[in-house]
This record gives sequence, structure tokens and C-alpha cells, in this order.
Amino acid sequence: MTYSLNKVLTTVCVSTLLLTSCAKSPLGRNQLKLYSSDQLANMGQQTFDGMKSEQKVSKTPVTNQFVSCVADAITKHVPQSVFSGEWELVVFDEPQVNAFALPGGKIGVYTGLLDVAENQDQLAAVIGHEIGHVIAEHGNERMSSSTLIGIGMEATNQLLQANQIANNNMIMAAIGMGVQVGVQLPFSRTHETEADLIGLQLMAKSGFNPQQSVNLWENMDKASGDNRQAEILSTHPAPQSRIEKLSENMAPALAMYRQTSERPQCKKS
Repeated sequence: MTYSLNKVLTTVCVSTLLLTSCAKSPLGRNQLKLYSSDQLANMGQQTFDGMKSEQKVSKTPVTNQFVSCVADAITKHVPQSVFSGEWELVVFDEPQVNAFALPGGKIGVYTGLLDVAENQDQLAAVIGHEIGHVIAEHGNERMSSSTLIGIGMEATNQLLQANQIANNNMIMAAIGMGVQVGVQLPFSRTHETEADLIGLQLMAKSGFNPQQSVNLWENMDKASGDNRQAEILSTHPAPQSRIEKLSENMAPALAMYRQTSERPQCKKS
């Protein structure tokens, strides 16, 4: 039985190790990407079309002009290899404090975010972050990791059943929790940190003050109040952790900001 259980754990470990191989992120981290860019772009298009039909789209000219101004300034600095077409932006008239970008040149911003992002630079920090996910192909990586974890978990379950190991359900539950806390959640937090740093560079190149990214996360921290999970159980780093990482990387971002002649003038109201 010991040998069989060791075999089970080896199966899970091999699947986990595969998550850190094959490709490199823009910041040099190992990645696994099982899906093509075309597949991701098609999924992004379908998802975006569904959201536009299901959620309320803002018709307020000043809001749309403000968000478009910021997004346009940033997207022109996105490498053509990431997306070479015209980006599509939609402002959703919804209270959630959120934004997103999808493969295939899609950006969504919720009006609730504009209550927290006080100016063009803070909004640029969010949009830069979301585009950072697309640049680093985090969606591909998450789907690829989920695919491998699913295969590994199914193989583990089959091994447990074939070897008639007692407490099969309890072992599977424990392994599932271990994979979530030990692999998937740290993996997600790594993506968030990576997107923060890519976004920091992107907003600086676009002429937005990168120091405002810190102010944004101070605002986010206040807005979240006490309704926050412990970082180890969260998909996102705690606001203070993000502020510390952004501050550590602020000097090169400020150098980029000072070197560019671009200074967008996007008016919030």
C-alpha cells in the first residue's frame, strides 16, 4: 500500500512540475502553454460577445471618452506580436470595481472602478495590469495548468481505486486542497504580480505616472475594508504586498516615464 500511495503522489508531483516548463514569460518565468494564440483569440471573442449581450453597456459620452483615451494611449505600446489589430473597448455600466482584457484585443472596464481609480494614471495602472495578463498569456497558462491538473487528479483517482486504497475520497479531497493551496493559488498570485510589473512598465512608456499605481492600491485597500481573505487562500496578493512589489520596481519605471515625451491628457469629467 505504501508503494501504491507513493505512486499516487508521484503522479500528482509530475503533473505539477510540468506546470513550470516549456516557455518563458516576458519577465523570464517558465511557463506551460498548451493552446494556440488563435484558439485563445476565438475564446476571447466569444466571451466578450456574450458579456456585451448580457451586461449593461455605458452610453455616457464623457465616461467612454475618458476610458478610451487611457486605453488608446496604452494599447499603442503593446507589441504587435501580442495583437496587431484595433483593440475593442467596452465600458460596462456596472458597480463592480473591476476591469479585464482578453486575447484578441478586447478590453472591458466597469464604471464601479472609476469610483476608486481617481485619475487617468490610476486607471492606466489597472488597464496596463489587465493587458499585462494578455501579454504574458496568463489565460493560456491557467487553462493549460487546469488541463494538466485535471489529468493528474483523474490518474490519481484511478490509481487509488485500482489499488483499493482505503479512504479514497478523503485522500482525493486532501490532495485537491493541497493542489489548490500549494499550486493553483500561488500560481494565480504569481500571475497577478507579473501583470502588475508588466503594467507598471506599460503605463510608464505610455506617459502615465507610474507612482500612481501605488496610490491606486492604497485606494483599493481602503475600498475592500475588512472583507479580505488571508493572502495564502486568495487568488490575488494582498494590497500591501502589491504596493511593496510595485515600490521595489518603481525606479526603472520612473526612468521610462521621464524618457518618453508622451503625456496623455484624459479628462475624467
